[in-house]
Amino acid sequence: MSSSTTTSGSSPLTHAGPLSLCAREPHVPADRLVAEMVPPPRFDSVRFSTYIPDPNQPSQREAVQVLEGFAAGLGGAHASGAGRRGFFGFGRARAPKAPAGPRGVYLDGGYGVGKTHLLASLWHATPAEPALKAFGTFVELTNLVGALGFQQTVQTLSGHRLLCIDEFELDDPGDTVLVSTLLGKLVEAGVALAATSNTLPGKLGEGRFAAADFLREIQGLAAHFRTLRIDGEDYRHRGLPEAPKPFTDEEVTKAAYATEGASLDDFPRLLEHLAKVHPSRYGALTDGVRAVCLTGVRPVPDQSTALRLVVLADRLYDREVPVLASGLPFDRLFSEEMLNGGYRKKYFRAISRLTALARDAKGLIGS
Repeated sequence: MSSSTTTSGSSPLTHAGPLSLCAREPHVPADRLVAEMVPPPRFDSVRFSTYIPDPNQPSQREAVQVLEGFAAGLGGAHASGAGRRGFFGFGRARAPKAPAGPRGVYLDGGYGVGKTHLLASLWHATPAEPALKAFGTFVELTNLVGALGFQQTVQTLSGHRLLCIDEFELDDPGDTVLVSTLLGKLVEAGVALAATSNTLPGKLGEGRFAAADFLREIQGLAAHFRTLRIDGEDYRHRGLPEAPKPFTDEEVTKAAYATEGASLDDFPRLLEHLAKVHPSRYGALTDGVRAVCLTGVRPVPDQSTALRLVVLADRLYDREVPVLASGLPFDRLFSEEMLNGGYRKKYFRAISRLTALARDAKGLIGS
């Protein structure tokens, strides 16, 4: 992350000034939704070899070994493009016979144990061209269905070798049925599946739901999944310092003007703007943004707003965009009622990720 000033007290370089996320209303064409179904930039270089298992959690090492074997077994017709169409790529597509036994893996664990790292590593390790592998969150997959229609989505993904779904949502029964039906069609076409998931409403305890809940909700697909339990604490806080205290409005504003490509927005106004932009566009909302600067951070007023903020936090974290803020610290964004409710896992993930990005942003303030 580069800043246009390197020492305290130096004058900001003259550039156009900070951007404003509130001034952006991006429109994302359907073909971009398909092309962007790859691991996010934060996970471009992750591999199984870069995942460092916690020595106190043997399930983490076991998960790596199982996933390496799963990836190695995914060579075949789809990986080379065969079995998708007739001779020379023309003619009626031939439906491959679905292999027997588990055709997918489900990573079961709390937030911050590296499930997305492992899921992205599986994508990278699978022997197929990038165009024949897809990686996205549950929300991104439902957005794809909305943009292309169900049948076109099936046709688009059925030639793939692997579909990875991060943060499988089980809190919307309609979307769960939609995606489960889609995955059933893809399994019939020979597509391998891998998934992580979020908490069901009312499921408290460890901050995650048990594998049995996931398998029950996807019903007929359960037999196609092997469950991998991944125990451990949130790696983003292993041995790391406490989250930095928020800065002043003046410090945040000065850093925004001194940092080329930074955005500067009033936090309450940004929350209002997010209601006007579909969450599928939050990634595009941050295109070209090198740092996000926010003034006046305060508690999120309601659950709908909170869930939108969760999506924005995910997109910023995926893109490694540091977040510099004034006002309240990020661990006070959500009310106790929210943190004890059915979406608690999402809110804790957002706090964890925003805290990590706040640490990344400390360098924007002159020392």
